[in-house]
This record gives sequence, C-alpha cells and structure tokens, in this order.
Amino acid sequence: MQWCLSPPVPNPQMAAPRVAVVGAGLIGLSTALRIAEVNPNCCSITLLSEQFSPNTTSDVAAGMLIPHTYPGTPIHVQKQWFKETFTYLFAISNSDEASEAGIHLVSGWQIFKNPSEAEVPFWSDIVLGFRPMSAAELQKFPQHSHGQAFTTLKCDCPPYLLWLEKRLKASGVQIHTRKVTDLWELHSEYDIVVNCAGIGARQLVGDQQLFPIRGQVLKVHAPWVKNFIRDGDGLTYIYPGIDSVTLGGTREKESWRLSPDPGTTKDIFDRCCSLEPSLQRARDIRVKVGLRPSRSSVRLQREVLSQGGAKLLVVHNYGHGSGGFSVHRGTAEEAAHLVGECIAALQGSSSRAKL
Repeated sequence: MQWCLSPPVPNPQMAAPRVAVVGAGLIGLSTALRIAEVNPNCCSITLLSEQFSPNTTSDVAAGMLIPHTYPGTPIHVQKQWFKETFTYLFAISNSDEASEAGIHLVSGWQIFKNPSEAEVPFWSDIVLGFRPMSAAELQKFPQHSHGQAFTTLKCDCPPYLLWLEKRLKASGVQIHTRKVTDLWELHSEYDIVVNCAGIGARQLVGDQQLFPIRGQVLKVHAPWVKNFIRDGDGLTYIYPGIDSVTLGGTREKESWRLSPDPGTTKDIFDRCCSLEPSLQRARDIRVKVGLRPSRSSVRLQREVLSQGGAKLLVVHNYGHGSGGFSVHRGTAEEAAHLVGECIAALQGSSSRAKL
C-alpha cells in the first residue's frame, strides 16, 4: 500500500534505533531496501542471514509476475500488493538498469482445457494487454479450448537478488552472515527485528501454519523460446528468461526433500515438450529444487516479545508461498510502514522516560 505518512522524525535525544532484518531471500532483501528508503537517517539497518544468493529459495523460482491467490488475504489487498510490485519493476525494466537487475517484459499465453477454468483473474487490469486468445493462437495448443494472452514481467535470479544487495550496500545497510536460531537472541543488539526467514520461520518462531511446498524445476538453454506458456492452474509452465528457460514444475505439500528426483525431471520435461515440442532440442539441462514457504495468508504484522521486563519489537513478513515475486515490493512497503510505527513507538517511550 502507498502510505502517505511521513517517516519518523529523528529524536536528537535518542540513539538511532537498530533494526535487524533476518533472511536474505527476495523478501528479506526487498524489505530491508524499502525500510532504508522509507526511514532514511532514522535507523541503522543490518541484514542477517545464513544463506545468500545463489543459495536461496528465491534463486530457484522462475520469478514471473503472475499472482497466486492467498485464501486468507482479502483480494483487494493482494491486488494492491501486486500493483505496487508491477509498477516498481516496470519502471526498472524501462531504465538503463534493466539488464543488470534481470528485469524484462515477456509475453505469452495462459491456456485451459475447460472453459470454466478460464475466469478473468483479479490482476487482469494490471498486466499489459490482457485479452482472450484468438482461434488462430489456440491452434498452437490443440488440447486446449480457451486461453488468455498478456504481457507481464520476469525477474531473473541471481541477477535481481544481486542488484538488490548492491542497492542495500549503497544505502548503508550492513550485511552479515549469521544463523539466527531464536529472535530473542538479538534483543541486546537490536531494537527492532524484521522476520523475513521464509520457510525458516517455522522453526524460528514456531509457526505451525507454515509448511513447505516443494518445487522442482529445470533450467534449460533454449534461446529460440520467446513466449511464456502456463497450463491451467500453473503446474506446468515454460518461462523464458534472459539466459535460460525455466520449465516446471511440482507442488509437493509438506515435502522437505531438497535432492532432485530423476523421475520428476523426466515428467516435467515431457509435459513441457507436449506444449512446446521444440524444447526437445534444449541443452544444458540443470535441475533445481526449492521449498516454498506457504501458509493461507502472508504473515505481515507487528509483535512485541518480552522476557523479564525486557522487550523486543518484531515485524513479521513471511509465508509468500509460490507468489513471492508477484507481491514482494507491496509487502515490503507494508512491512516498512510497520517498522516506522515501531520507530515512532520507541521514540515515544524514550521521550516519556526522560520526563
């Protein structure tokens, strides 16, 4: 959401609040950057993570801006998150930083075998040129009766994650490799902790509503494939990037297995070749596995942890599942606003303590 509130005014009597962001995947990086942008000179920011690109779940993802619906989040909120993210990335794609950031426009088709599946999605007026496919276009897919054509954006990783890291460093954010096993362990070093730990939040904060959905994908060299193809609910997809094409996929609930499955690799390749036969000539096939951090709704809220009279302000931003790339900037915006509220609360308590 676009917040109109001004950033907190620094209190000269109070040391700048120390903010730690836990997690260096897409959500952690983008949230830390937005906090730095929204609260300039109001706080010191440190990013803590055990893993960085190219070893994050975000590096496995295709990075396509096609939203997945969160059952526990109102549609108007999801639409706002997507709109803010699309607008932000579209501006990058239209700049001289597009190549370095790995952001580009890609056109293609979402195809269906049953007319009942082909509902107009809530995001149709945000992507570019959304329309029903013509009969001539559908001839490419003889097993499908309906389809939708549109242009959207794709974030290639690692480039986009490395671009975010570069922006963070330029903003004065400190980046440290550190495994955090309990948020409370940070209370003596930081005033505010932002939890962007992804699937790690299940153990970090004991969230039993969070579960993995295992995704296995193939990254192949097929530079002649220029259009994306997404079959029905998105289980089978072909997403062309700058240097490789991502073929998918799987959605295996509650599976923690990170090793690739050869049978699944063949199944994905066969499914994608049935939609785009030219992929039979694809080369340099690499198999990737990631665990999507899934729950019925993104956890985006403030919390106060306390032990023995000491308090730690926490902002949670995790649980984006398969849809993180489509909403990451929008949820980072909201998390940064919540951090601003925490800074204001700290300044208020500091002022009262001095009275």
